[in-house]
Amino acid sequence: MSEADGREGIVTLVGAGPGDAGLLTLRGLRAIESADVIVADRLGARGVLDGLVADGVTIRAEIIDVGKTPGHHPVPQDAISELLVELALAGRDVVRLKGGDPFIFGRGGEELLRCRAAGLQVEVVPGVTSATSVPAIASIPLTQRGLAASFTVVSGHDQIADVGGGRDHTVVLLMGVGTLAHSAHVLGAGRRGGDCPVAIVEDGYGPRQRVTFGTLQTIAYQAAERKVRNPAVVVIGDVVTVSPYAPAELVDALHDDSERKAAL
Repeated sequence: MSEADGREGIVTLVGAGPGDAGLLTLRGLRAIESADVIVADRLGARGVLDGLVADGVTIRAEIIDVGKTPGHHPVPQDAISELLVELALAGRDVVRLKGGDPFIFGRGGEELLRCRAAGLQVEVVPGVTSATSVPAIASIPLTQRGLAASFTVVSGHDQIADVGGGRDHTVVLLMGVGTLAHSAHVLGAGRRGGDCPVAIVEDGYGPRQRVTFGTLQTIAYQAAERKVRNPAVVVIGDVVTVSPYAPAELVDALHDDSERKAAL
């Protein structure tokens, strides 16, 4: 569409998932195929677009890359929101393609409010969040009967001192590699203790995918030794031991602790 058609475009916030085109929803795919312009993030989104093209999907839309890297934001968030408004007011149907789910640490809510303030029609297509899908690569369930009945997802950029619970309350850290030592110290000093199991899943669904296991006491050292980098998802809690890839010493320590408690 164009401005000459006398209509405003529609803005669709689409969750691209963790980076595997196979985890994009059908509704998201249809929005991408019908868009006039796609405003894409770096993490997840560009990988999905490349994967779709490799699978034979024809993408006719103009693609505008507003990707960010840690510490480098070439297009500020306010400018991204304004770009969506400008494109839609010019009569173009816009897909804002965001990694994971638009409403989980994706600033999708900010973009939604700005577009609606401009009187635009906005649709939201949820995506598969890396918070749940990336741990699944390592066969780590965030909840498990007898081990964890709840979980919390937090950004590694935020203060986590207020995250409650013990080892039976799973904590998922997104964007948490840079602050891992601090997070591990804070959580280890609480009810979880320094021997609480931890897993870091790097580059989920990507070419560098790998898992590092440890405890709150050891994980910062292990991450430094292995040169762990973002994107990565950190899982903290006893559910880590469910993974068939978990080291035997982590699993044995959990069983020993359970037997000791049962004997009291």
